Amino acid sequence: MDENEAAPPPLLVVDGANVVGSVPDGWWRDRRGAAERLRDALVAVAGQGLPEHPGPLEVVLVVEGAARGVDGVPGVRVVEASGSGDDRVVELVRAERARQPARSCVVATADRELRARVGALGATVTGPRSVRP
Repeated sequence: MDENEAAPPPLLVVDGANVVGSVPDGWWRDRRGAAERLRDALVAVAGQGLPEHPGPLEVVLVVEGAARGVDGVPGVRVVEASGSGDDRVVELVRAERARQPARSCVVATADRELRARVGALGATVTGPRSVRP
């Protein structure tokens, strides 16, 4: 990056299944609808940012299983996992760290194993509460 180029905004990758499942609000009756509600709430996060990462942020929501088919909206890109959502989150972080090693990457999840996997790649982790409305 040359000195006239602005640094890219931090990347926030959201483990959709884990964040949706963190609140027992009946999400299991309509997984796709729950993922759409989370996606819509993430638009504000994309603009405002997180306490440790002021906005704007590039936000990627990873969906899997019955939540597949959710479209992205301005401010939130939706990526479908063909298999494990956790594996897809790791792939996204690994690819971004290879492409832009200095870029800040944050993963929203409470999953301990996923936290360790992305932490080993240099990402920071935040809990589901930081991205839920």
